[in-house]
Amino acid sequence: MSTHTPSKTIYYPDSDGLPMAENTLQFRWITTIVGGLEALFREDPNVFVAGDLFWYPVEGDNRTRTAPDAMVAFGRPKGDRGSYMQWDEDGIPPQVVFEVLSPGNRFGEMARKLAFYERFGVEEYYLFNPEPVWLEGWLREGDTLHEISETNGWLSPRLGVCFELTDSEFRILGPDGRPFESYMDIVRRAEDERRRADDERRRAEDERRRADRMAEQLRSLGLDPDA
Repeated sequence: MSTHTPSKTIYYPDSDGLPMAENTLQFRWITTIVGGLEALFREDPNVFVAGDLFWYPVEGDNRTRTAPDAMVAFGRPKGDRGSYMQWDEDGIPPQVVFEVLSPGNRFGEMARKLAFYERFGVEEYYLFNPEPVWLEGWLREGDTLHEISETNGWLSPRLGVCFELTDSEFRILGPDGRPFESYMDIVRRAEDERRRADDERRRAEDERRRADRMAEQLRSLGLDPDA
């Protein structure tokens, strides 16, 4: 009789059953950041962007994990994943991560996340609080994540985006200077542009009709409007 013991199959859950966000403001910011990052790198097939996706950095360890609100992995192909298993991603960790705070977040939890990101190779980590508005950031130097002294006006080395903060507003500006927008912002802007185009078309049609009437009046007087 064989004495071989089959190796234990390790299960890596894709979800912990918890909601992505605790309130609508946090959810809106998470989706805005993830959507903006996806749009920013839409033409690059080797930049993977995800939100609220479990990241497992160590093969064989399903307890060491976290799910950044937004993460970017350069050098990894786009595509759907149930989780980000680093050993299946050529050993590449997400280089940039974002966390969006809610009232339920605790200092200890955020300190553990900072330690996790420092330990497992994140190059840039940004922690944003929507209300009141503030942003903290860390940049890797060697094996350590060092706090960025001033985030207002900071240009991300990896992303090429710039952060702007006031007492009441936070904006992420792409390399072209355009801010990241929520889906509703995009819809409203598209509607405004459509209305402006409709107004321009109506004005052009009104001008054409006025010109036609003027030409008809000139002909009725025996004059050639094209002369």
